[in-house]
Amino acid sequence: MYTRLLLIFSLASGTALAQATASLPEQQESVQSLIDRIQQLEKRISELEDHQRKQDAARAASTGLQTLTEIQGSQGSQEKATLAPGLHSEPAPSSTEVREAEVHYPSLQIRGFGDVDFSATNEKGSVSGFNLGQLVLHLASPLSKKVGYFGELSFTARPTGYDVQVERTIIRYDYNDYFKISFGKYHTPIGYWNTAFHHGAWLQTTISRPEMVKFGGSFIPVHFVGLQAEGSLPSGGLGLGYSVGLGNGRSSILSKAGDSGDSNDNRAWVASVFARPTRFYGLQVGGSVYGDKLSPDPGRNFGEWITAADVVWAKERPEFLSEFANVHHRDLRTSQTFNSQAFYVQLAYRLPWLESKWKPYYRFEYIHRPANEPVWDVSGLSSVTDLASSTLGVRYDITNYAAFKGEYRNNRTGANEPRVNGAFFQTAFTF
Repeated sequence: MYTRLLLIFSLASGTALAQATASLPEQQESVQSLIDRIQQLEKRISELEDHQRKQDAARAASTGLQTLTEIQGSQGSQEKATLAPGLHSEPAPSSTEVREAEVHYPSLQIRGFGDVDFSATNEKGSVSGFNLGQLVLHLASPLSKKVGYFGELSFTARPTGYDVQVERTIIRYDYNDYFKISFGKYHTPIGYWNTAFHHGAWLQTTISRPEMVKFGGSFIPVHFVGLQAEGSLPSGGLGLGYSVGLGNGRSSILSKAGDSGDSNDNRAWVASVFARPTRFYGLQVGGSVYGDKLSPDPGRNFGEWITAADVVWAKERPEFLSEFANVHHRDLRTSQTFNSQAFYVQLAYRLPWLESKWKPYYRFEYIHRPANEPVWDVSGLSSVTDLASSTLGVRYDITNYAAFKGEYRNNRTGANEPRVNGAFFQTAFTF
């Protein structure tokens, strides 16, 4: 507005000077020319002001997406929900721009993920073909400056229809960087993968998750219902962080969480600590402990103690992921103890040529369950005592928001079982 007044004043002064020095006909022509010029300038100023308003609206939208990203995960998976690994986006708004943008509460943001898969193996009785995979919706909304909500819904194709699940629903209060408390349903903070990569296959490099953290699997409890405190620890460049949770344990079906209540009126707990040294960007070293009481059958109770460790170099050149977990079960009636182990090592590298769209990878994973393990026997897993699997694949990022993946897998699910070979393909995307 001040710019407009200054222009009009300057042009009016020019008009007065022209009137004092020119003849009447020339005055009239000059005045009309100046009036036309003023109208053009006013129109241009109006266009600039309209452009500025659109920029402010875009910044506000960016701020909302940034809020969605921050809520999505407590261990850094959020940047993958915005861009394919290795590719670039527009710079995030500065803190000044964020303050200038008007914030509304609540302000719902929605992101979606999907995948279409094809598989073929030489396993007897298996059927090759296409599968729709999962359709996943991420919903996030700030409720105030320090309170936010995040939800995740999945729609999974089944032979009898679609299975709809509430995968996560979380309300979180951020007191400061050192203390954030939330309530709801989480991905259990055991190890790295389970909190770094959520539903939506586009987020991860590979087609599938490792077997030890597989959705629908039971080696570790993938979901957790309760409360969780998390934050940073004063540690300088070491970058220490923590997470502590208390809630319902597994349901009587070990692959499911206690959404509607604990199956045996016994609280489960989980604690983890990790270091992300600022000197080594992308490096994380962490450890986790989980404790619970299981009741897979009436009258049969087991103590469960899970310890896990991870070493991760979360970069594109290279990407190195590794985890180990030991699941300790104790029969509370006989005091017998059983230990099962699992680990995986995954290495990937985004090639620097061809616009950095190609990313080959390899993963080896191993699981050992004692043959006489009563918990796995009750849960119907007694036939699977061991797993040794190799996966070789490549990811091609079609755009910043869609990727094509191809894998060859070779695995054995028991000492006396034949090896199975298979080819797997996936188109994964986010919208």
